Amino acid sequence: MSTVLVAAAQMTSRDDVSANLDRAASLVRRAVARGARLVVLPENVAYMGPEEGKLAVAERFEAHTAPDGPIGRALRDLSRETGACVIWGGLPELADDARVFNTSVCVAPDGTITARYRKIHLFDVTLADGTVLTESRSVAPGDLPVAVDTPAGRTGLTICYDVRFPELYRRLVDLGATVLTVPAAFTVTTGRDHWHLLLRARAVESQCYVIAAAQWGSHGGGRTTYGHALIADPWGTVLAECADGEGLALAEVDDERIASVRASLPSLRHRRL
Repeated sequence: MSTVLVAAAQMTSRDDVSANLDRAASLVRRAVARGARLVVLPENVAYMGPEEGKLAVAERFEAHTAPDGPIGRALRDLSRETGACVIWGGLPELADDARVFNTSVCVAPDGTITARYRKIHLFDVTLADGTVLTESRSVAPGDLPVAVDTPAGRTGLTICYDVRFPELYRRLVDLGATVLTVPAAFTVTTGRDHWHLLLRARAVESQCYVIAAAQWGSHGGGRTTYGHALIADPWGTVLAECADGEGLALAEVDDERIASVRASLPSLRHRRL
């Protein structure tokens, strides 16, 4: 690999799984038509509705084989159709209790699942605007960092609120990551002040490309998200960014750029702790 075109998708998922999967497929096809080999879809891509509805649509994502439910078939068939590697940013995966995992699933061009990452850090907050979100009520936390080989290189998988925990990204760099994915559904309040700041910081300190897919707009039930899906390079430069509405941010991941940044400012080799 020298340069590979990648895409971060931006969409507005709601509580209609079939409609969400259709919109995701359309965005992937558009990205592939423009030359993308890796496409990252946002958190809650298949379902973004009442918390109690997650369990009803959840499926179990085993290694290699996609499940035979609506979501699993979409994962498998879309990659086979387009020949792209697709990272489905956050899907409801059946857990062993009455909750689900918020799981990012990497699907190879042949339709096989090559990695799954269960979101470690759950968003339990009361924001200044009065918004109360308690993700742990319906979602069980994961506990393992995950990196996987993709057409863009060794790729570390994270989800949304994870971006506030730099120690996770340090661990992904230790696992060989040169690309980091951050599919998200950031609130407008936090996104306006912190989205660009956090993503660029993770890119700079990790000396990695960051591909951040995003939910945007109104999802019903009073939930509104910030959007601004973007791709940043290892120097923290934003290479591409979505405006309002559904769309794609596309940019090239360049091996030589990663090597140049890491050679000119070898901070990863200077770590003491």
